Amino acid sequence: MAEIVLTSAVTVLFEKLLSGDLMKLTRSEGIEPQLEKLKSKWTYIEAVLADASEKHITQEAVKVWLLDLRRLAYDIEDVLDDMATETLRRKLNDVSSGSTSTGVDINTIHALRSNRNFERTGETSLLDHESPVLGREKDEAALLEKLLGDESRNQNVSVVSIVGFGGVGKTTLARLMYNNHKVKDYFELRAWVCVSEGFDVLAVSKAIYQAVTSEDNTPASLNRLQEALKENLSNKRFLLVLDDVWNEDRQKWKALERPLKGALGSKIIVTTRKITVASTMDSVERHNLGLLSDEDALSLLAKSALDEHNFDNHPLAQDIIKKCKGLPLALIAIGRVLKGKGNDEWDKLLKSEIWSSDDDEGDILPALKLSYYDLPLHLKKLFAYCSLYPKDHLFNKDKLVLLWMAEGFLSQSKGGNNMESLGHQYFEDLLSKSFFQHSAINKSKYIMHDLMNDLAISVAGEFFFMLDDKMNVNGRNEAFDKICHFHF
Repeated sequence: MAEIVLTSAVTVLFEKLLSGDLMKLTRSEGIEPQLEKLKSKWTYIEAVLADASEKHITQEAVKVWLLDLRRLAYDIEDVLDDMATETLRRKLNDVSSGSTSTGVDINTIHALRSNRNFERTGETSLLDHESPVLGREKDEAALLEKLLGDESRNQNVSVVSIVGFGGVGKTTLARLMYNNHKVKDYFELRAWVCVSEGFDVLAVSKAIYQAVTSEDNTPASLNRLQEALKENLSNKRFLLVLDDVWNEDRQKWKALERPLKGALGSKIIVTTRKITVASTMDSVERHNLGLLSDEDALSLLAKSALDEHNFDNHPLAQDIIKKCKGLPLALIAIGRVLKGKGNDEWDKLLKSEIWSSDDDEGDILPALKLSYYDLPLHLKKLFAYCSLYPKDHLFNKDKLVLLWMAEGFLSQSKGGNNMESLGHQYFEDLLSKSFFQHSAINKSKYIMHDLMNDLAISVAGEFFFMLDDKMNVNGRNEAFDKICHFHF
């Protein structure tokens, strides 16, 4: 999926180019004719880009051409940024020498560089009522019995695992249990921790401690940390959710579980894609979460696409749910793509080559690819930028918008709003289309489903790169010169 929209980047580039101060610089340096010629060429390129939207999926030549065009766009952006920097340098020199003819407000410049403090809000684990949950009544009943049944009350601590495919709804089901009023009444203490692929015992222990105590400061050593954690859990009936666990190292699990001892009836819920993980963590109760039935899948698609419970006006619905293969995440994503569209557009989506594409991104659900391609041009690059963050990262909307602004992704000419307001509007657009979700542990923060994170990395391609302590970069040196956005 080499294509990431260039037209939004071009819009920002020419906003820079046509700004009054930058035009003065081009005239003074005698390069205005060349830039005008470049602008006219981009007009033709934009028209071709619109036609190339999905052709790169089946045509390798188009994919290569789009990559070359992206590289060219970034090169042009570098040149324009250098020119904008020179323009600003000259303005600042004028200001420092006492000139007021430029009209620049030095306080505004400082404000753009300053750090902003955002008010912290209390941590909660509220359900996201914007995403419907259908067809899981039997699963809820079975899990409630595992959590609250008489047999389970005689054990000090037991592990209940929810196992299923990515996108099948494991986290959603765990959240339903976590917020069930009977569960709230039964457990004295509840805590939720996102684990993901990294399973560093110290880091996960810190996360559990912070979730249990609501304290940011934690003891530095693992020994002192676990002693403090054991003291906070002792004699309390607790429910701990470990979401998205991948660890198959039994020694790591035994090291983590030492302080997790509470009163009789305490439970640990584990969500995982792998049965072996459930065995590693001594899960005495395993709940296999299956795909939705056709009937439930149809209801979920109808709710997501139409806010209704049937498809009397859309006879193609049955074909679409077969394409989604009973995965709730896929059904919700494709439902929001289809919202407000007519039969012709439903038919076009159903016939898209993406459903049958066999490329190097086989792990990306076709329904999620389609939801990306359906995004307006200005949202695609904002979504790709999020590939710079690890899975289960808690997004602060305000800070993310400021980063989008700093990257120059927000067009000043859209809707007459200032860039920050525009960024907030765009974030809400992505949220409404399920590219973001409300965090289960902090309602003021947001997360990206790990399959959405995979999609972001896929569409970002070679131009965005995140490096962390778990990544092996051997053999990638030859590609580093193409990176334009880097996160360490």
